[in-house]
Amino acid sequence: MLSVAPWLLALSVIGHLFMVAFQTKMTMIDLLVYRNGSPHLFSGDLYAWRLDQYADVFPLPFTYPPFAAAIFTPMSWIPWEASRWVWQLICLGCLYFIVRTSLKLLKLNDPRRAMFWTALVLWIEPVRTTLNYGQINLVLCAILIGTLASARNWVGGAGVGFTAGIKLTPAISGLYFLIQRRWMAAVWSFVAFVAVYGIGWVISPAQSNEFWFELLGDASRVGPVGSAINQSLRGALSRTVGYDVGHLRHDHLVSDSTLAFYLYLAVMLFAAALTWFAVSKTKDVLALIVSVQMLGLLVSPISWSHHWVWMVPALLWLIYEGGHLLCKITAGLWVLLTGGYLISFLLLAQPNIWDFPRPWIFVLLGWGYPAAGMLTLVAIGLATRRQRDELLAGEEEAADGEPSRVAG
Repeated sequence: MLSVAPWLLALSVIGHLFMVAFQTKMTMIDLLVYRNGSPHLFSGDLYAWRLDQYADVFPLPFTYPPFAAAIFTPMSWIPWEASRWVWQLICLGCLYFIVRTSLKLLKLNDPRRAMFWTALVLWIEPVRTTLNYGQINLVLCAILIGTLASARNWVGGAGVGFTAGIKLTPAISGLYFLIQRRWMAAVWSFVAFVAVYGIGWVISPAQSNEFWFELLGDASRVGPVGSAINQSLRGALSRTVGYDVGHLRHDHLVSDSTLAFYLYLAVMLFAAALTWFAVSKTKDVLALIVSVQMLGLLVSPISWSHHWVWMVPALLWLIYEGGHLLCKITAGLWVLLTGGYLISFLLLAQPNIWDFPRPWIFVLLGWGYPAAGMLTLVAIGLATRRQRDELLAGEEEAADGEPSRVAG
C-alpha cells in the first residue's frame, strides 16, 4: 500500500489545487480578512475595520493581536489571486510536516507513510475548512509540533511565544513544559511572547492596549458562540441550554443562567481532570502534546471546526501507539465525524450563523468534536497506563530472572 503513497499524494494535491482554481466555495474569506485588514494596523483603525463582503451576515473584524497584522501585511503587497495560491501551498507543506513529525515521534520515520496519511487527511473536515477559509491553523500547528518536539528549551519556548503572539490560543502549549518540568522552556515562552507583544506595542501602543485590555475577552466579537461551527465545550453547552453559558445573565432567566454558568465551570474542571489523567503517567512526547492541545480546544471560548486540525496527530497516535481498544474506537469516531463532515451538515440545518435549531438530535450531534476530544484524553490515559504497567512488569521479570541466570 505504501508503495503507491507518492502517487496517492500527488492525486490528492492535484485534486485540491483543481478545487482552488475552480471551486467557487473556496472563498478563503479569513485569508481575505488577514490580507485586507492588516494594513489598517498602520492607519490606526485595525479593530474598527470590517470586511464588508459579507456584511449582511456578519461583517468580519480583524480578531488577532497587532503582531499578527504586522506578519500578514506583506500579503497585501501581492495580488489577491497570487496570495491565495501562496497561502494554499504553504498550508499543504505544513500539513505534510505535521504528519511527518507526528510519525517521527511515533518512531515511524518512513516518508511514504507520511505521504499516504497526508493524502488521506487532506480531505477531512478540519483540514478542508482550514483550506477553504484560508485559515492559519495548519501553520500554527506545524510551528508548535515542530518546536515542542525539540529538546532545546529556547526552540520550544520561542515556538509557543511566537504563535501565542499571533493568536492567543496556542499559549495553552506552555502547559506542556510545566508538565515536563522544563522550567527554562516555560521562561523562554514568556520571553518570546513579551517580545512579540512588544513589537506590536512599538508599532501601535493604542491598538495593542485596545486588543489586550479591551477586546480580548469578548468572544461574541469573534463570532456566534452557539453556532455549530464552534466546537468548544462552551459552544456545545450554549447550544444545549439555548444561550451563551459563558456569561451570567441579568434578566428573568438569571437563576437558569447562573446554574448553566456553574455547570460550565464544572465541565471545564472535568476537562482539566481528564487532561491530568492523560498526561500524569507518561513521557510520550506526542501523547503529551496532543493532550495539551485537546484541553486548549475544549476550554477555549471559541474552537471553530477548523481549529481541530490537532485531531490529525491525535488520530495517528491513537492508531499506531494506542493499543487499547478505546483508542481504536476513538480513532474510528474521529474518522466518522471528520470524514462525514458533521459540522458542515449541522451548519446547513441552521437558518443563519446566529440562530440554531435545538431538536435533541442536533443538540446531541453538536457535541461531536468536544465528546471525541474528551474521549481522546481518556483513551490516552488508559493506554499510557497500560504501557507503563507492561514496562514495569517486564523490568520486574528481568530483575527476578537475573539471579537464576547468574547462579546457573
